[in-house]
Amino acid sequence: MKLKYLLLLLPLLCINLYGQVQKSKVSGGSNRLISLPYDRMLCPAGKQILFGDSLLENHALDCALSPDQKWLVVEERYSILFINTANNQIAFTLPLKDAKDLPDAMNTYSGICWYKNKGRDYVLWSTVAANNQSYVVQASWDGVNAEITRQWSYKAQKPAEVALPNEILINRENGKDYLYVVLNGNNQLVKQNMATGDTLWIRKTGVAPYGIARANGKLYITNWGGRLPKPNDKDVAGVPWGNARINPTNAAVREGSISVIDPVKGRILKNIIVGLHPNEIIADKTGRFIYVTNSNSDKVSVINTATDEISETISIRLQEEMNPYFGDSPDGLCLSPDGSTLYVANGMDNALAVIQLGRNASTKGREISSSLKGYIPTGAYPSAISFSLKNRLYVTNLEAEGANRPLVRGINNAPAFNSHHMLASISIIDVPNSKELKSYTNTVIAVNQLSRLQSAQLSPRTGVAPRPLPERIGEPSVFKHVLYIIKENRTYDQILGDMKQGDGDSTLCVFGKQVTPNIHQLANDFILLDNFFVAGKCSAEGHQWTDASIVTDYIEKNVRAWFRSYPHVQEDALVYAPSGFLWDNAKKHNKNVRIYGEASTPVFDKSLDWTAIYNGFLKGNPFIFKNKTTLVTVRDILSPSYPAYDNHKIPDIIRADAFIKELKQYEAMQGDSLPELMIMALPEDHTIGTRPGYPTPRAMVADNDLALGRVVEAVTHSRFWNNTVIFVVEDDSQDGWDHVSAYRTVSLVISPYTKTRKTIHTAYNQPSLVRSIEQILGLPPMNIQDAIATPMYNCFTGIPDLNPYNAVPNQIPLNEMNPPLSALNGKALHYSKLSLDPQFDGIDSGNDDLFNRILWFATKGNSPYPKKYTGKDLD
Repeated sequence: MKLKYLLLLLPLLCINLYGQVQKSKVSGGSNRLISLPYDRMLCPAGKQILFGDSLLENHALDCALSPDQKWLVVEERYSILFINTANNQIAFTLPLKDAKDLPDAMNTYSGICWYKNKGRDYVLWSTVAANNQSYVVQASWDGVNAEITRQWSYKAQKPAEVALPNEILINRENGKDYLYVVLNGNNQLVKQNMATGDTLWIRKTGVAPYGIARANGKLYITNWGGRLPKPNDKDVAGVPWGNARINPTNAAVREGSISVIDPVKGRILKNIIVGLHPNEIIADKTGRFIYVTNSNSDKVSVINTATDEISETISIRLQEEMNPYFGDSPDGLCLSPDGSTLYVANGMDNALAVIQLGRNASTKGREISSSLKGYIPTGAYPSAISFSLKNRLYVTNLEAEGANRPLVRGINNAPAFNSHHMLASISIIDVPNSKELKSYTNTVIAVNQLSRLQSAQLSPRTGVAPRPLPERIGEPSVFKHVLYIIKENRTYDQILGDMKQGDGDSTLCVFGKQVTPNIHQLANDFILLDNFFVAGKCSAEGHQWTDASIVTDYIEKNVRAWFRSYPHVQEDALVYAPSGFLWDNAKKHNKNVRIYGEASTPVFDKSLDWTAIYNGFLKGNPFIFKNKTTLVTVRDILSPSYPAYDNHKIPDIIRADAFIKELKQYEAMQGDSLPELMIMALPEDHTIGTRPGYPTPRAMVADNDLALGRVVEAVTHSRFWNNTVIFVVEDDSQDGWDHVSAYRTVSLVISPYTKTRKTIHTAYNQPSLVRSIEQILGLPPMNIQDAIATPMYNCFTGIPDLNPYNAVPNQIPLNEMNPPLSALNGKALHYSKLSLDPQFDGIDSGNDDLFNRILWFATKGNSPYPKKYTGKDLD
């Protein structure tokens, strides 16, 4: 069947799929399609068990079957679940919040396992509690209840801030049980006596070790960041608490590795170089082979333990014959009981890859090489797999169905969505026969919309007239310059919910026309997009989507916890996709690029407060600072006069002024030397709540709005206006509510060819925006996400309107300050004290629901905060 017909037949495929599932031993499922905000859909096979606290953002991380197969234990970010495999029902939930000695604990990435001692069943896993305290936790299980019975603690070794235990292995040696613990933060492996707790040895591994397996008398440890860098290696960059070897063309980590260790003395026997970002590692029953998922290479490495050499590398890429793009992101895997078939969780594909192993990868192999047999659809971002002897697969799904279930309701009982309210899920799937697997495979191809790749790969035609957004990549555009502006953390309803021509809910509009007159005027004069979506749930995800059009497995495994870093300003090389950033793509294709504040931070006199900086600007005094970036690919294109994102002391009008001055310098030059791609961070709409010493939230948003208006005014009054397009987007939508979607946000397209004064209802998203920029500049897609994205064709017309835009003056004083505590009482005093809490000192730090309450009170006063909006987010 040709791909172009698969999408048309998708509903029929899903109905057929669930017809098969309902005939199997596990019942459940529906033919309901679930849309994700980045051009993927879900049509999961089998039965879905949704679980978690509905007021939290839950993530299912890992799972393990008990030795007797009666129980499946699931590691969720905030809890441990026990599922009865006889009826596939949740039998017991152990919330971490109920553990007295684990305050504010969150479980780490993976590694939950069973342990039997003196006839009792135990479960062990790793967690990090308040103040970065690291533990391996043991809980007893009697078939009815679970109770925490023991903890092993681990101290961070400088420069690490948290030891960060992850996968663990229990092994019996000479009549004694030993515990091996991978310390992801410390770059260490620890061996301990289970009975006494004594530490036998601690050994260095590679950078950010993750998984562990034992085979042929040796230990095998996966290292996310590869080997520790050598002193003379020039291509290194910062990762939290150290350095990693990087690729200088994209600033991402350039290798992954396996540390082979002698379990007796802890000697490093060998370092094996595998693919990028190796994650899960398992051994077959014979100990002959080791299997490793390489998330940033879209491959599985197979290691022969007799030689400790790679015996086979298996691609798990979906439709590889037509799909050259990075982005399947394998992370979990398991073997069938007979060792002949490998199941791999492809995170971004929302599917399992089914691999028939060959002789180079299994003692059961018949053919020389392994072969990819097909795919099984799952929930969103499968993370781990367990294979039951009942011929059944249990799959944990990190993102479940996304954050778009109406878990809470607002005013008048209308649905209200927030990005930090999301259930986790586990898929229970009977192993399909060949006919069912073929049907499943067709469904996976269809829901991942690979038919869209066709348009990204069409050759440009000669003699085609320039268009605003060319039909094919490489065809001419009327635009020569793109200004891409990235703002912070607002939903559509928060800003534009009061625009009657769009699908808005005015009751959720806290920064309406009075606060944001320029955004409203621009949406009115050009186009109003009321169906535009971000792809992530917070800034750490959001700036990967805006800058790279994809997130990696590292991001997905860290969501909500952010143990190692919160990569909002791109300071962690472990985070970056191997396909690079938008600026890398432009530079690679000989485009001039200028970055204004993105992927960098400013260094300036810490004694200066907001008032001093603002008053200095009004007096014409220069603001002295220096931008710094850890990305080698950004240093030569970063504007030194435009302040990067700080902790909200720098008003956005200073940033706008810096850009306008540069723009005038370009105007004064002969010819057209304005960069073809300009990327600008404009972040003050984030606000800092009601913290004394800073402007009110509405004043900060008004500052951001005025800065945007002045930037647009300057461009439209310049000689570059006729061939320039401005794209504006929020990085995420986490700080607020929306009645349509947790992911819906504000986006603007501003150019002479977008003055249509229409409302566009077409569903677009951040990859759509990135793809549109690429299409205009003649750049190929970077990865699978911008390759399948829909360019924003409906936003443009063929008839230009060159009339310039004039910024609307702010209606809220920019220096409307939050009052001091001494001037407050009641709720105002309460929320101002909360805004001073150190948890809000960092970018996006602190309790999200609490921050939303602060913003609601600051803008709505005593209007009752809808109690059903409450949450317990601990970002």
